[in-house]
Amino acid sequence: MPQTERSQRPTGLAVFLIIAGIIAFAAAFALTLDKIHLLEDSNAQLSCSFSVLIGCATNLTSPQGAVLGFPNPLIGIAAWSVIITIGMAILAGTRFARWFWVGLNLGMLAAVVFVIWLIGQSIFVLDVLCPWCMVTWAVTIPAFLAVTLYNFKEGNLPGGVFVRRMAGAAYSWMFVITIVCYIVFFIVAQVNMDVLNRL
Repeated sequence: MPQTERSQRPTGLAVFLIIAGIIAFAAAFALTLDKIHLLEDSNAQLSCSFSVLIGCATNLTSPQGAVLGFPNPLIGIAAWSVIITIGMAILAGTRFARWFWVGLNLGMLAAVVFVIWLIGQSIFVLDVLCPWCMVTWAVTIPAFLAVTLYNFKEGNLPGGVFVRRMAGAAYSWMFVITIVCYIVFFIVAQVNMDVLNRL
């Protein structure tokens, strides 16, 4: 029985969540420091500001940068700390109940919806791309895909045998699916912001 449990442990997912969490946490932390610098000096030169097109000052000082009344990066620091902890717990042998996986999926769904909204705001409203924000976006998308496809594959989310098989197949192609998502984002940004000519 212990051997069976060990073989079923989603080690790959756990490692991915830890790595993704660390990367996104670092981006959120950097954004938080930049926000503090802006509060100290509204004219501060931030490390993430490279041009009119690439920079995070506009995002941080906009209403979109504090949706809940406080800087968005603080949400990232809290949320990605949880993701890292979950990944570590899985590696340590913790076996979560189905309700926990469903809850995690709902959290990841909220994260990816929020990220898609922020992407839209950056491209269509603010007309600027924030480097640290893009790091967070780039991590959130595959993290959502990984958790969702894993849950469908394992039956934690409702779906028949066909859905589980399709999710299992898609799970092995997650890298390609993620790249396609990145390409779509770049095309939308290029069409609406003329990124290549403005770099």
